[in-house]
Amino acid sequence: MSAVLLSIKNHVATLSNNDAPYNRMTLEYMDELERLVPELGADNSVRALVFTSAGEDHFSVGMNLKQIPEGIERKGSLEAVLDQRLRVLDLIENLGKPSIATLFGYCLGGGLELPLACHFRLAADEGAQIGLPEMDLGTVPTWGGSGRLPRVVGRDVALDMILRGRKISGEEALKFGLVMETCPITEIKARAQALGEELAKQPRLAVKGVLDTIVGFEAKSLRQSILDERAAVLLTGNTADSQEGMLAFLEKREPVFNKDD
Repeated sequence: MSAVLLSIKNHVATLSNNDAPYNRMTLEYMDELERLVPELGADNSVRALVFTSAGEDHFSVGMNLKQIPEGIERKGSLEAVLDQRLRVLDLIENLGKPSIATLFGYCLGGGLELPLACHFRLAADEGAQIGLPEMDLGTVPTWGGSGRLPRVVGRDVALDMILRGRKISGEEALKFGLVMETCPITEIKARAQALGEELAKQPRLAVKGVLDTIVGFEAKSLRQSILDERAAVLLTGNTADSQEGMLAFLEKREPVFNKDD
């Protein structure tokens, strides 16, 4: 049984964790993501990625803790196990293609840290329990959660969630800016697909330019962000897509981008 179910529709690749109902982020799951994400990044026909999970019970309870001894044996150390997970999240965040995560049911530990590496997050309006409960295990977030969460929701909310091991609902996640919208659980995967298709219609190189400029902006100076933007301007300045955009504007019609892909 494959740990990740991959489907591609209308230029949107959907990667589903295939470990229902709890969809643990197993060693096999991370190995598959480390293989698949770069392949999808190199495929120009894929323009957006959706990260979701099998079933409608839970997005993910995070790492399968029972696999830690096996992981240490296979990869040489606990540090190597954790390093792989950080690499995969960095791949997703810096792929140059927009990524969308669906948060429903339990979204705990790695089940929140992976969505935090995505560019868009949707949550179920009922039943979601979202958090980083590592304090309950006597430890701290291990896949970048304490680094990414405050950049999304602010210091105070991040401290409250992590230090108290507090799980928040989809509605609270929307209030705190952790997700961009909520919807019924029965609609969340379709909504993610629709958003992916909307993003896939945008000019591919321009999308990459914006992501290269904005992702990680917290660690950049304003000058560096402006230089990154200028690089994106030069990259997209005389492409088929920029010509199509200008022509569509003059002809008062919707542009059709990515014709060459």
